[in-house]
Amino acid sequence: MSTTTIGPDGKARCRWCDAAPEFFHYHDTEWGFPVGEDRRLFEKLCLESFQSGLSWRTILAKRENFRAAFHHFDFNKMATFDEGDIERLLQNEGIVRHRGKIEAVINNARRAQELVKREGSLAAFLWSYEPEPSRLAEPQTASTSAESVALSKDLKKMGWKFVGPTTVYAFMQAMGLINDHVEGCVMREEVAKARSNFKRPGR
Repeated sequence: MSTTTIGPDGKARCRWCDAAPEFFHYHDTEWGFPVGEDRRLFEKLCLESFQSGLSWRTILAKRENFRAAFHHFDFNKMATFDEGDIERLLQNEGIVRHRGKIEAVINNARRAQELVKREGSLAAFLWSYEPEPSRLAEPQTASTSAESVALSKDLKKMGWKFVGPTTVYAFMQAMGLINDHVEGCVMREEVAKARSNFKRPGR
């Protein structure tokens, strides 16, 4: 079975783009490109937490609603949320109304503040788990890695929630800590260039 599909421009893309028309734009402009900004990294960890048990299409369709509801994932603002905010969010039909996940990302905002105080930035901490490419499985054949297991374990030790190894691995794929575009995908080389030019946070 082929690992690629043909996009609207006639060029090959990762096969998962076939799942929804809007995936092509997300795949070509975001997925796998390295990110070093704390807010964007925190946003993705939150959205991956909300995705647990759901499809990424569901989350992507609601992403702007999530951003509006959670102050664009500014964890310093989210850390101040109280029970009243949780009740407000549970009434918001534009997001995933799951009390456990909502409480988890608010908790994680507070843990992110603590981590920044200790490490200097969320980005420096998360990028310290970037795996050696030679140690990775073939693109899109694994759902976890030694590094995602280690990062998940360490985040949980610090009190983070909904950050299992699979969730963390999906985060690593999306935020460019690995280049998981398949061989033959037109974006694999673009992401490789972006990763080679990217200044790792904290180094």
